[in-house]
Amino acid sequence: MLIRVDGSSTVPLYEQIAAGVRRAITEGAVSRGDRLPAAKELGASLDVNMHTVLKAYGQLRDEGIIEMRRGRGVTVVDQPADHALLAESARKLVADARRAGLTAEEIIRLVDVRDQKRRE
Repeated sequence: MLIRVDGSSTVPLYEQIAAGVRRAITEGAVSRGDRLPAAKELGASLDVNMHTVLKAYGQLRDEGIIEMRRGRGVTVVDQPADHALLAESARKLVADARRAGLTAEEIIRLVDVRDQKRRE
């Protein structure tokens, strides 16, 4: 399972890690029943604190995708939302937005959750 994080991104590291695990599952690199690396091990390989990995794992656990058991490790128990369906929806959104005359920056602003929270 290959996960990459970008320290210069505005997306928090734990969200990048969780997204990487979701991607690995939907692409078939990791399957139901497979064990994920221990937080300490994954943190070391990504050069992030193990608590950052634990936060990502906690998010995935709350989504019902993984199970965390002391002494047994972290195991994949379910598939995340269908990646292909989400990708198709995103492509349709971009095509519709371009037909409406929006620029790439306007489309990004439209879907940027952080920007929406600032406006609320």
